Parts: sequence; structure tokens; C-alpha cells
Amino acid sequence: MHWLTDYKIPLGHWAQNIFDWLQTHGGWFFDGLADVMGWLIDQLLWILQAPGPIVIAVIVTAASYWLQRNWKVSLFVFLGFLFIVNQGYWEETTESLALVISSCIICMAIGVPIGIFAAHRPRLYQVLQPILDLMQTLPTFVYLIPAIVFFGIGMVPGLLATVIFVVPASIRLTYLGVSTVPKPLLEAADAFGGTGWQKLTKVELHYALPQIMAGLNQTIMLSLSMVVVAALVGADGLGVPVVRALNQVNPALGFESGFVIVVVAIILDRVLKIERKH
Repeated sequence: MHWLTDYKIPLGHWAQNIFDWLQTHGGWFFDGLADVMGWLIDQLLWILQAPGPIVIAVIVTAASYWLQRNWKVSLFVFLGFLFIVNQGYWEETTESLALVISSCIICMAIGVPIGIFAAHRPRLYQVLQPILDLMQTLPTFVYLIPAIVFFGIGMVPGLLATVIFVVPASIRLTYLGVSTVPKPLLEAADAFGGTGWQKLTKVELHYALPQIMAGLNQTIMLSLSMVVVAALVGADGLGVPVVRALNQVNPALGFESGFVIVVVAIILDRVLKIERKH
């Protein structure tokens, strides 16, 4: 079997050549992208940190009641925020939320249009499927290598790795929602003289909205699961104390920070939980 290993396919060498070429010819693009992502994160951090924890807690609690019309959920959201402040993780929580919200904005801006486009072109989705599978099955640590090469250390490479890992969820669920619109609804829209834009906005997106919102929910949960990975490339947030606890073999710090991440995940899930169509 030596002949098989003697003629190894130079996959890693090809990847290195691609990265070198991109660094040489695309430096201006990556610098601009880093500036935009950094600006977005900075703005979200200011929005979350400037008013103070109690003000943000009240705003999110009010928003949860407006969305859910359930005082129990709203009470849990408010108590969850008080617990985070009590544990001393408010700053880290806002940093993680800035990363999560940034990734959601980017993923939904990319995923929803691609999902809609693919729903109208089934052959395109067949081509996209293996690419989406690769993006979600490739170990997330692999994304960190080119992220560091192109963007250095900090929040931006963490955001980039998160987006690559998370964006397939919004594409898949948008595609699922739009592609399963009943044909009688589309035929009725045609019968009433609806234009393509009207069919999209008033029929397809309206019917697919629960699935699109489910995609948003999944995007948020998957983004939150990346906070620890992002901390390995210098991203601030709740992942930092988890990594520190791992390095120090400190179970108290690890459980404390890990439980705060769980509380944040439950808060976000309850606030955005909606009834889905079956």
C-alpha cells in the first residue's frame, strides 16, 4: 500500500496556495470587511452597555411580553437578567450578545435571499446541499485558521467563523418554508393577477414566516454555541471565562460561566419562540 501514500493528493498544499493568493490580491477586501464587522460589533456593544443592565432588562422584558403575551415568560426573562448581573457577568453577556446579534444580522441578510432564490430553482438547491453540509460538518476549529490568517485576533475572526457555521440554518429553513407553499395559494394569486413580487411578499413569505423565524431562532442558538470557540481566537464574551476555567481546571468557574450561557440561551429561545405551522 506504499504506492498509495507515495502519491498523496496535495490537498493542504492547494489550500495554502489559495490562502496565499487571497492574502496577496484580496487584502483590501478583507481589511474593509474587518472594518465593517468591527463597526457593527462596536455599535451593538454601545447599545447594550450604555443604558445599563436594568434598563436593558426592562426593555427586553417588555419586548418579550409584546411578542409572547405571557407574563410568566416575561418574569423569567427579567429574573434571568437579574441572575446574570448578580453573578457578575453582565459585561461578558453583552459582548456575547453583540457577537450573536451581529452574526444573526449577517446570516439572515445572506441566508433568506439565498433560500428564496433556491426555492424557485430546485436544481440550484441540489448543488447547494453538499456545500451547506460541508459548512456545518467541517470542525469549527478549521474555520479559525483562515479567519486568523485574514483578520488576526479578536472579535472579527470569531464572528466570521460563527457566520460560516451558522448561515446554512437560515438558508435551509427559508428554502423549506418557501418551497412548501401550497400550490392552490400560488394559483389563487395568479388568478387575481398578482405580480411576482406580490406573490413573494404577500403569499410565499407570509406562509413561510414561521419557518423563517425558526431559522432565526436556530441562528441565534448556534451562534451562542460558538462563543467558546470564538474565545479561542481572542473574542470577548462568555467564552473567555469558560476557556480560563478549562486552562486552570477550575470547575467552579466553568460551571458558573457555563450556567450563565444556558440562561442567556433560554432567554433568547423563550423571547423568540413562536407557533409554527405544521
